[in-house]
Amino acid sequence: MGAIRLGKARLGGGRLFLIAGPCVIENPRHPAQVASRLKAITDELGIPLIFKASYDKANRSSLGSYRGPGIERGLEILAGVKARSGVPILTDVHECAQVEMAAQVADILQIPAFLCRQTDLVLEAARTGRVVNVKKGQFMAPWDMKGVLDKAASTGNANIMVTERGFTFGYNNLVVDMRSFPTLRSFGYPVVFDVTHSVQRPGGLGDRSGGDAHFIDTLAPAGVAAGVDGLFMEVHENPARALSDGPNAYRLGRLKSLLQRLVRVHEASHGGSSR
Repeated sequence: MGAIRLGKARLGGGRLFLIAGPCVIENPRHPAQVASRLKAITDELGIPLIFKASYDKANRSSLGSYRGPGIERGLEILAGVKARSGVPILTDVHECAQVEMAAQVADILQIPAFLCRQTDLVLEAARTGRVVNVKKGQFMAPWDMKGVLDKAASTGNANIMVTERGFTFGYNNLVVDMRSFPTLRSFGYPVVFDVTHSVQRPGGLGDRSGGDAHFIDTLAPAGVAAGVDGLFMEVHENPARALSDGPNAYRLGRLKSLLQRLVRVHEASHGGSSR
């Protein structure tokens, strides 16, 4: 099965890794604070960490919802997190014009689920040579993602990951089909499970999205047992006060316990150590 290198870390190929951070940059200090706590936890458990946060949430439910500090200030903040913590950075890109600037800071460029079929955006991100994480659209069958991944690979960039984040199942609801994971793995790239967005209820609170964060503890081990290479989790020290996606975020204070459990599941599923 395919694996990629990101600095000293190997993503895929039998070792569980974590992509985690707040949904959006809330203020200049918050990302560094979260990154520091995440690094302490993952270093202790021997889990490779990629820090994520968005400089702009371009698909909020309401015009009045907080979007973030914008690309220039946001990338400046993320560059500071990277310099202080030493961890790789992942952030979303929404338009081709954002890609070059984001690639100067981010180690992984993420194509949001709603934009995974935007050919020009996928190609532009892949041409940078950075790792590209493509989120499977909520409207996409897993086997239909092969065409999307082939677009990225056509640039000569093999540093590609694909992320499952649930499938639209009726109004304001998402479900995760565990059959998706082996299908996505068959394409030869590391597969990530975005377990926090998978429990989201898009637009479920009228002017914003809701979520069922209590199901994360059930779905995360199931995804690891099903063979995913990495977990994507939005975390916050106080989800009720998060400026974006609080209802589906995982409480930071509980993360270590969950990761310890996931390491055990991963080791049992792979017949040995995940480190």
